[in-house]
Amino acid sequence: MKLTAKHLFLLPLTAMLFACSEPATTTTTTQETGEAATATTTTTTETATEAAAETVTEAATDAGEAVTDAAANAGAAAGLSAPAAPHADGNLTGAGASFPFPLYSKMFDEYGKEVGVSVNYQSVGSGTGQKQIIEQTVDFGASDNAMDDEKLASAPGEIAHIPMALGAVTATYNVPGLDPATTLKMTGPVLADIFLGKITTWNDPAILELNEGVELPGLPITVARRSDSSGTTAVFTDFLSKVSPEFSDSVGMGNSVNWTVGSAAKGNDGVAGLVQNTPGALGYIEEAYAQQNNMPMMAIQNAAGEFMQPSLEGVTAAAAASELPEDMRGSVTNAEGEGVYPMASYTYLLVYPEQNYAGRDKAQGERLQHLLQWMLTSGQGYHEGLHYAKLPDAVRERALEIVNGMTFNGQPMNPMQ
Repeated sequence: MKLTAKHLFLLPLTAMLFACSEPATTTTTTQETGEAATATTTTTTETATEAAAETVTEAATDAGEAVTDAAANAGAAAGLSAPAAPHADGNLTGAGASFPFPLYSKMFDEYGKEVGVSVNYQSVGSGTGQKQIIEQTVDFGASDNAMDDEKLASAPGEIAHIPMALGAVTATYNVPGLDPATTLKMTGPVLADIFLGKITTWNDPAILELNEGVELPGLPITVARRSDSSGTTAVFTDFLSKVSPEFSDSVGMGNSVNWTVGSAAKGNDGVAGLVQNTPGALGYIEEAYAQQNNMPMMAIQNAAGEFMQPSLEGVTAAAAASELPEDMRGSVTNAEGEGVYPMASYTYLLVYPEQNYAGRDKAQGERLQHLLQWMLTSGQGYHEGLHYAKLPDAVRERALEIVNGMTFNGQPMNPMQ
């Protein structure tokens, strides 16, 4: 059944991307409460971040406009459609990951136009998104990494993980004088040594050996990393921990880790700006931010020995090689198999399956359920044009089962037929 179109004004994407000091959001901002990573050297470059944010804004807006027409019919062509909206008014709030922000911004804008429900999403980092859903201050949280058992146990009720898309974390760099047509190669262990501070210049023998014939300067490497509690950091450190025992032991995997080197910035756009404005910088960001800013992306060696740049095919191959458990919490980094991109990740929305909590009424629960149904059906048409991969059919069907099973006071709401 096709959704009824009802236009509602939402702020465009240009109002959603802010400088490093402010989270990106559709209509509101919030002070970030995620823990900052401890570092020996921490440098915040606000001017660089603001410049990058403007670039991201313009590129993301253009990209969003370019995919709208194609995406509008993609869900229907695949036989995917959400039921009619039960309440074509009101609003929903969410907070969390910056990793899927370009995609969510487009999806929520289109959903508002079609259904008439405003979705206010604050891009404040996965750690803060997890915190806010635990505290029940938002309708949904967003995170690139799954919550662990300890965090789930701290919540006042069951929290479900709903995968919404697949994306890639890329290693991006700023090496002056390097031919733009040259793609630098990198292995996980060498990348780990850079982020451990063991490799400090671009002409280190370990880097030169991987890039024969490429002239690299003796320029110091400036490691660029996140200052906020970040799912992108969790994906990146998960990969490095799998390929480097030393990194696993000394830094480890998580939203916030104990970095010993590097300069820090908030959000994917902040790290992108830091890399762009720092000669010699090397950082990690979500692929969409690199694509929108025309930033170079390293080819990372996968478990099969292939050097892979981020691609929809490589991310999809990673998902195909990694089976998620029943509760959907899982990692797809460093997956086995040919054609796999090794720093891929699902990104999740976090919700309470039982919607009768914190003074909510049934109508609010039904609005949230319908949004999730739309994102898992009609909304899947927006992914590829913005450099995200759609969910595998089996994962999408399992996610819909969880969403359709949402209740209010123990009673079903509006499951899809």
